[in-house]
Amino acid sequence: MEKTVWSFINSGKCSASFNMALDEALLEWHSKGEIGPVLRFYEWEPATLSIGYFQSVEKEINMVEVKKNGLGFVRRPTGGRGVLHEHELTYSVIVSESYPDMPETVTEAYRVISSGLLEGFRNLGLDATFSVPQTAQQSADLKKPKSAVCFDTPSWYELVVEGKKVAGSAQTRQKGVILQHGAILLSLDENKLVSLFKFKSEEQREQMRISLPEKAVAIDRLANRPVSVSECVEAFSKGFEEALDMKLEPFDLTETQLEFVLEIERKKYANDEWTFKK
Repeated sequence: MEKTVWSFINSGKCSASFNMALDEALLEWHSKGEIGPVLRFYEWEPATLSIGYFQSVEKEINMVEVKKNGLGFVRRPTGGRGVLHEHELTYSVIVSESYPDMPETVTEAYRVISSGLLEGFRNLGLDATFSVPQTAQQSADLKKPKSAVCFDTPSWYELVVEGKKVAGSAQTRQKGVILQHGAILLSLDENKLVSLFKFKSEEQREQMRISLPEKAVAIDRLANRPVSVSECVEAFSKGFEEALDMKLEPFDLTETQLEFVLEIERKKYANDEWTFKK
């Protein structure tokens, strides 16, 4: 049986607002049947703090530190918590809710899509597994996170190695299409990450800084060597092909499509009205 063909985009380094606009545009085109399902990889220039759709900038984010570090700042269309996109590879998957064998529930769809990440980590020689809460308290913690920091704790079916989170993902569903994107950590600066968020006290901030290395880990520490973006692109693209039993073919935007992305960027993700609305 012939494998389903997915479009493959490797955007490289782009601005935060362009990255989010392109993900949204891909969702829009897929919803209209103009393109098939998509796997995309991208990076961030400059390094960026992204926040989840429902997060409050005023209550949760230390904008003084964001600006002091010269970071980009953007609100994602997906939920989840704050992510520092610095030493990482970001992936996005755009696929119809009606795609063959795609579960209806969000958590089970996470499992299916994230199986591509699981195989990608294994292709790098890392023994990754899915995070699944084992106790009622762990389940409650997932529903009410203790902090605004994404890598504070793994959610359902996110990837862990040696019990530590190695990739954070978020998902939205619009117009019958699933958009799931997330960060694959190549390296992690815990001090910088923790400085970008507000805490009730400095003691609480220090506790987070100390505990974060026990909760999250980057690929370079697991592999005991630097791992390049290109190496990850190869490992994870093959991982998605294996896990979802599909074939990737390169996709290039037309001039008309690029103009559409730039229009979304201008009206939404590069607009303070969107970014600071909560």
